[in-house]
Amino acid sequence: MKNYDQLIDSALAELESCETPELLDKVRVKYFGKNGEVTNILKSLSKFSQAEKKDMGKKVNLFKQTFFDNLEKKKKVIEQIQIKEKLQKEQIDISLPTREEKKFDSKIHPITHTVNEIISILGNMGLNYEEGPDIENDFYNFTALNIPENHPAREMHDTFYVKNNSEKLVLRTHTSPVQIRNLKKKKFPLRIFAPGRTYRCDSDITHTPMFHQVEGLVVDHSVTFANLKWFLEKFCKTFFDNEELKLRFRPSYFPFTEPSAEVDINCSITAGKITLGEGDKWMEILGCGMVHPNVLKMSGVDDQKLKGFAFGMGIERLSMLKYGMPDLRDFYDSNIKWLSHYGFSFLETTDLSWR
Repeated sequence: MKNYDQLIDSALAELESCETPELLDKVRVKYFGKNGEVTNILKSLSKFSQAEKKDMGKKVNLFKQTFFDNLEKKKKVIEQIQIKEKLQKEQIDISLPTREEKKFDSKIHPITHTVNEIISILGNMGLNYEEGPDIENDFYNFTALNIPENHPAREMHDTFYVKNNSEKLVLRTHTSPVQIRNLKKKKFPLRIFAPGRTYRCDSDITHTPMFHQVEGLVVDHSVTFANLKWFLEKFCKTFFDNEELKLRFRPSYFPFTEPSAEVDINCSITAGKITLGEGDKWMEILGCGMVHPNVLKMSGVDDQKLKGFAFGMGIERLSMLKYGMPDLRDFYDSNIKWLSHYGFSFLETTDLSWR
């Protein structure tokens, strides 16, 4: 077998030069197929002496192992090259809608703009910005806020529960848990507001499973409902930039405040258009009340010495009323045309001055 070493070199060189799985298979068949060159060598071993058979058998087996090891390595290299080529040809971001225009002006989302406005106004009114986790335990989201075990808000159809073996966790249904976390720090006087994402199992023209709220809390000595009324009147007139705006406080019920009230603002509705600050119709804008004594007690606060008021409102609702957006679901449709129409320029600044 004088040409055997040359055969080995030739076979390995052919493997290395292959660029497709099909070519690799042809080389395999050429040397190890039914009528392959190595197969024919094995068939002819009967003509040789016992010693030659043994020597050639070892060589063939060693070559076979080397050949198929190289075959598998080359196959993986070719597969990786093909995958990279395919990815380069199919670079499409399916998470974004198709864009008809190659260039468009960047805009600030109305929710971001509204949050920035609220932060500016409440900050100027003396409240400190606070944040809390989106995933809360049962105590902070319900129990500490005086929400009883049998309250409908705890039901599965209202709340997203998170699987956890150690404690009951939920996606927070309001930003009120931030109030409890700050009450438990016992640093008074306490004047905070907390904007953020909240979650509830609801979806229609006025509700989405994820939405934004801002809540405020003021706790100090001698805080009264009159302080709350003045504060909310000042906020609403500043936010809507309308000194003619009228507020109406209607008695209501919230587990975490007593007394509680819902606040309406006056408006007129003509041909489907809402004009705020004029007319004799009313539109609900937020909920508020004096902090319930039970909430103070469960947070370790002496309810005989300290009083407080709290309020909460939906950020999307404020944005819709101020900027005339008819459908809440549009906020989350990722529609470039909608954002181009309702979005805000990065060059616009929020007026921080008092009106």
